[in-house]
Amino acid sequence: MSEEHNELHSSLSEIITGVESNVASTSSSASSSSFNDDITPFPSPVLSATSLAGLSLSSDGELEPEVDDSKIVTEEDKQKALELKAEANKAFGAKDFNKSIDLYTQAIALNPKDSTFWNNRAMSKAKMEEHGAAIADATKAIELNPNYSKAYFRRGQSYLAILRPTDAVPDFKKAISVDPTNKAAREQLQLTVKLIRKIEFEKAISVGETETASSKCLSLISSGACTLDINTAKPEFPLPIIPNEPNGRYKPTEEFVKGMIESFKNGGKVPKRIAWEIILGCRSVIEKESTLVEISIPEGVTCDIIGDTHGQFFDVHNLLSMTTHPSESHYMIFNGDLVDRGSWSVEVALTVFAYKWLYPDYVFINRGNHETNDMNKVYGFEGECKAKLGEMTFKLFADVFTSLPLAVLVSATQPPASPRSEGSQPAILSEGKRRFFVCHGGPPVSKDGVTLDEVRKIDRFGRQPGQEGIMCEMLWTDPQEPIGRGPSKRGVGLGFGPDVTKRWCELNKITAVIRSHEVRADGYAIEHDGLCITVFSCPNYCDSTGNKAAYIRMQSNGSLSYHQFDAVPHPDVKPMAYSSGFNLGGF
Repeated sequence: MSEEHNELHSSLSEIITGVESNVASTSSSASSSSFNDDITPFPSPVLSATSLAGLSLSSDGELEPEVDDSKIVTEEDKQKALELKAEANKAFGAKDFNKSIDLYTQAIALNPKDSTFWNNRAMSKAKMEEHGAAIADATKAIELNPNYSKAYFRRGQSYLAILRPTDAVPDFKKAISVDPTNKAAREQLQLTVKLIRKIEFEKAISVGETETASSKCLSLISSGACTLDINTAKPEFPLPIIPNEPNGRYKPTEEFVKGMIESFKNGGKVPKRIAWEIILGCRSVIEKESTLVEISIPEGVTCDIIGDTHGQFFDVHNLLSMTTHPSESHYMIFNGDLVDRGSWSVEVALTVFAYKWLYPDYVFINRGNHETNDMNKVYGFEGECKAKLGEMTFKLFADVFTSLPLAVLVSATQPPASPRSEGSQPAILSEGKRRFFVCHGGPPVSKDGVTLDEVRKIDRFGRQPGQEGIMCEMLWTDPQEPIGRGPSKRGVGLGFGPDVTKRWCELNKITAVIRSHEVRADGYAIEHDGLCITVFSCPNYCDSTGNKAAYIRMQSNGSLSYHQFDAVPHPDVKPMAYSSGFNLGGF
C-alpha cells in the first residue's frame, strides 16, 4: 500500500467510521495477540479481514486452518470438486446462499488450489452479509491466481461494503489492469473515487459548524421560512392539527398518521414541512428518554418486537396489518435499521417516527448501525432523502438518529407460566419475572462485567458509533457458535459465543437478549441455548435473499411467540436505487 494511499485512508477513516476513537490498525499482527477470554483479542471491532483467509474459529476460540494447502489433489478430487461447484452454482442461483457456501466449502476441501471456488464462495458470503469472510476468500483466490480480475473486483466491493473505500480503489484498479474489458470494475472505481472526494469535501465544509440541524429547522419554522402551502401541496390525507397562530407547530392525530401510511402505499408523498414536523416531533419525545429505555408490560398488553425493516415499506405496511397499530394495549419496539437498502426508507422512517410522535408511551425505537452517517452515504438513504425531501431534511434525520436510544429493557409484570427458558435451562429471572434486553447488534461484550448501568450512562447525543466502545458493540456485534470472542465474519464488529452471552445475562439478570442486525432464513433464530434471539423483519431482503421475515410477540408473563411472513409485491423500483450506482452485497 503506497504512502499516499495510507495518508488518504487515515484522513478519511474518522469520517467513514465515526469519531469516538482512533482508527485501529488493520495489520495482520492484530490477530497474533494472546487470547484472553475477558477482553477482545483485537485492538478494535474493526478487524483485519484478510487475516481470516483460510481460517475459522475452533471450539476454544483459537484460529485453526480450514483447509490443508499442502494437500495432494487427485484427478478424482478435482472432478468431485467440480461437481460440487456445479451444485453450489445452482444453489446460488436459487438464492440458497447458506447451501452454496456449504457446497463451495466442500469443493475447497477437495481442491483448495482452484481459485474459482474461493471467489465463488466469497460472492455467496457477501450475500449473507459476511463481507470480512468474503474479503478473506477473495484474497485467497488472488494468492492462487494473481491475474484473477473478478477476485479483485469482488474484494473491492466488499471493502466498499464495510466502508473502506480507499482500500477498494486499488482492487478496482487492479481488476481493470488485468482485464481492461471489466466495465463493472471501471464504473465502481469512478463511483468510489467520487465518494472519497465527496467525503473530503463535506469534512472540509463542516469544520466550525456548531448549530444542529434540529435547531436550524426549528429556526426556519419559527421565522416562517418553511411554510405549508395547502393549495400547492394538496396532501392526500388529513393534516395534523396546527394551533391557530402564525408559524405554529403541528400536533399529531391518529387520523393523520393512518392516512399518511395509506397514502404512502398508493405512492403518495408528504410535504417537506410535514416531514419536518414528524421528525422534530419524534425528537421531542426520544430526547427525554434514557439511552436504556425501561418498560413493563401490564396484564392484558402485548408487545411486538420488530427487527430490521431497511426501507421495505410495502412489507412494513403488510407487517402493520398483522400486528395491528400501536395502542395502550399493544406496544411496539422497532429494533433499528429502519433505513438504507430498500428504496422507500423515507416512508418507513416517517411511519415509525410518526407513530412515536403520536404514541410516545406505546412505541419505542432503537438505533441500528444504519442510523449512522457513513452507512447512509453508501447504502442509499442519503440519496433517497435528498431526492424526495431535500438536503436539509436528510441532515435533520441524521441529527435525530443520534438521539435514538440504544436499547429497551422489557420486563414482564406477571410470573412466568413455565420455569423453562427458550433453551434447555431454567429461565434467568429478575425478582421472579422475565425480562429481555432488546438492542440492534448485541450486548456490550468485548469484556466481561459490563452492567446495565453502564449502558444507561452512554452519552449518545450527537455521536456516531465510532470503532470501539459500548455504543459500537451494541450496534455491530454478532453471535457466534464457538465459545469466547472472535472476529466477525462481516468484517466489522466482533463475534461473541454462548459462554459470553450466558455470563452477561446472569450478571444482569436478563432472561434473553433479543437482537436483529442479521438475515435469518426463517426470519428469526433462537441461539446460545435460548439466551440470544435474532429477529429480522425484511422478507426477501434486497429482493434477492429469499428469506422469510418475522416479528416476536411478548405477553405480560414474558412468554414469546414467533410470527413469520413473506414478502409482498412492490412497485418496480430496485433496492438501493438512490445509492449513486454502488452494487454491494448484503450488509
